[in-house]
Amino acid sequence: MNEKLISKKKPFYPISIKLSKYLKDYNRWISGSIFYEDLLRFSGSVSVLDKNDNDTFWVRVFYTDNERKEIDFILKKIYTILHSDGNDSSIPFLSVDSIDYCTFGNSKPFRIKIRNILNDNFTYFYVKRTDSSRIFGLELEHMLSPYNLNFLVNNNSLIEEHISGIPGDIFIKENLDSCSDLEKTQIAKEYVKFNERTMVRLLGDMRSYNYVVIPIHDFDQVIYKIRAIDFDQQCFEGSFSVYRPQFFKENFPIMEIVREKLNRSSIVQYKIEERSIIAKRLISFNKRIDNLISIMKNQKLSLPENLEKLKIEIFNYTKDSSFKKSKSMGDLMEATFNFLVRNYENVSLSKLF
Repeated sequence: MNEKLISKKKPFYPISIKLSKYLKDYNRWISGSIFYEDLLRFSGSVSVLDKNDNDTFWVRVFYTDNERKEIDFILKKIYTILHSDGNDSSIPFLSVDSIDYCTFGNSKPFRIKIRNILNDNFTYFYVKRTDSSRIFGLELEHMLSPYNLNFLVNNNSLIEEHISGIPGDIFIKENLDSCSDLEKTQIAKEYVKFNERTMVRLLGDMRSYNYVVIPIHDFDQVIYKIRAIDFDQQCFEGSFSVYRPQFFKENFPIMEIVREKLNRSSIVQYKIEERSIIAKRLISFNKRIDNLISIMKNQKLSLPENLEKLKIEIFNYTKDSSFKKSKSMGDLMEATFNFLVRNYENVSLSKLF
């Protein structure tokens, strides 16, 4: 089924002048001498295995002594800009413990592990090729989801903070069955909200390894949140089903729990709640959203045939003629947001599950 949903490998779309200005205006831009391409000049690598000695599709890379010294300093500097004020005073207390390269997927990121040598606390960030689709996805996630996102970008490289949580595929395989009935009901609720959120903002390809499940201890119970971690497929594919995680076979085990634990009225209730929250965020971020969508409307983010297919499928779903008039993915996104704000108190009860 996935092979039919995902049409082909998505190309990387460059940053426009207007988008770069937007990123500078909102302190997303970084200047520096290290780029994604520089990290590709590693001299050797070894496979990174998980706790069960299975291949993780990551390799740990190594550089010559001269290159490693320069790379380490720049990566520490990037860390201070990403998480602090960019001051060099903390650099002597930071260590680049590892640089890993992912051999799987479209973006092929580098994962950087930074450790504070004073207390051994560590965190990660990622270095990827710059791609306008991903930037729009990150910005929309920052404004419209419950979670803020921290990232930096220039014409060549995208720096993303690490999003903590249990990868969805691992959670489904190792944790889901052991959850209590109450926890499964709560997971089902969160999944309906997550499904609705990604559909409304046209974030595609939320297969189980592209989101994380976050357990949070709350008094005498554990609650779970679901959060996207991959924003590569923002407004690219032509099939509306790609933007609805429920249709990916990797997510079927959670979908079974949704069907088992929630009745139709509950599903509709949670959908309305999520749409209402997104509509309120749209109103709250009005000027910034308008600025971003204006840039989006004039930037190529997909293929003409994908746009034509998607706008017809969304029209068939909503019966709103404004979708058929869209001439770009930005237009389609604007029509979606207008529809949501206009109708969030009167959400259609159309069957999703």
